Amino acid sequence: MAAAAQVTESYISQLLARKKAPPAPNRTDIYGKIEKFLELPGGELSKLAAVQRQAELKRKVADPHKPLFKEFRDLILRKCEPAKQRQIRGIFENSPFGEFERLITQKLLDVAKRVAKEQLDSEDWVRLMARLSGRSYEQMRVLILDFLDTDVFHVSIENCVSFLDPLIERWDIDLETFGVEIFLDRRLALGYVKRFDFVEREAERPFYVEPGLEEFLKDPSLSGDATKQEIEFLTELKFRARRPTALYYYRELQNLRDPLHFRTAPAAPEHRSPTSRSRPKSSL
Repeated sequence: MAAAAQVTESYISQLLARKKAPPAPNRTDIYGKIEKFLELPGGELSKLAAVQRQAELKRKVADPHKPLFKEFRDLILRKCEPAKQRQIRGIFENSPFGEFERLITQKLLDVAKRVAKEQLDSEDWVRLMARLSGRSYEQMRVLILDFLDTDVFHVSIENCVSFLDPLIERWDIDLETFGVEIFLDRRLALGYVKRFDFVEREAERPFYVEPGLEEFLKDPSLSGDATKQEIEFLTELKFRARRPTALYYYRELQNLRDPLHFRTAPAAPEHRSPTSRSRPKSSL
């Protein structure tokens, strides 16, 4: 079974003995491989795993979350931009596993998980990761499957040493805008720079369709030949107090189509090549 799933025998043994929680079905590829090996119906193991995970989650709901262990925090600080390490360390120590430390940790995990999920089916990539961490191919697959199933509260030392350390090259943060940049090892990730910005945006207004617009759209004599772009334009019109009628939208549509209501865009000036020169016309 371990050979069919391309993992170690100890990993399968721990799953069967319930010493290790089954991985989430959407984060692993072992269930399909094992079902094929055991000739089980497709999706059967995934359903059982989901039930077991739900029971385990209920058991852990009341357990308080523990802060990051020392090795994980040291890894995060060591990967930080050197000029900011002292400042970041002070923030971490003043508020152990507070919002700021969780933010940084979660972003590093998210980026690493995304790369791992994209490359899990690449045997060359998994073998490269195994070689960098001094492990076998099967051992590295087990570590990746475990890593994909972890979260910021349950990450292990193995996740750090065997996966995060070789993958994350360094990270930096702008403490004014909280923009985070994460640099990955070029050998292990194609887009090796990931950036996350926190931008203030205006709250979107709830979508509302004017009754007059609904009447206009339902009447083929008024809106029968309206294009998709024209309808989008009419939909975006906003009114504060008065409510427009279907006739208003019809007249607005005619105004939109009337060329007299719009100025013609000026033609772009003609550019000549710097090397081109005007030549006199030849006289006959």
